[in-house]
Amino acid sequence: MKSIASRTALVVAGLVVALAGTLTLSAYAQPGPHVGGAAFFVGPHGPHMGHMLDRMLDGVNATEQQRAQIKQITQAAAADLKAQREANRGLREQMMQAFAQPTVDANAVEALRQQQLAAHDQISKRMTQAMLDVSKVLTPEQRKTLADKMKKRHDMMERHMREMQELEGKPKS
Repeated sequence: MKSIASRTALVVAGLVVALAGTLTLSAYAQPGPHVGGAAFFVGPHGPHMGHMLDRMLDGVNATEQQRAQIKQITQAAAADLKAQREANRGLREQMMQAFAQPTVDANAVEALRQQQLAAHDQISKRMTQAMLDVSKVLTPEQRKTLADKMKKRHDMMERHMREMQELEGKPKS
């Protein structure tokens, strides 16, 4: 039987995956250029964000009080992530401008790379804080259920990606 510490780690990992996915969609769902059509998932009040969160909360039998608290947490995080994204929007453009110069300034590119890393770190910290806030609202059993569901979903997505690669004739990773 797994130790309590390893089960706790699995629960936290599952919650991180669930919350990170939810928050990432809301952060990248804001207007602007995105890869893969993520703009389809409109912000915290958009058509899919609320539905995804409701499905997650349905899956753990969340109470109305828990739903209200978690929605407040995720909406606040989404707003913060949107503001961070907008504040850092120019970094990618600056990187492309630096690359397009007749002579690429390695020091300038490195400085921009470090700024991008700092921006990603801010996003990661905010997402982690939201995950911790949500973990305080859910019971240990609800977190375990969520982690189990996210593990199943992750496994299914990996299997789907392998099948797609096989169909396309690409080597397995």
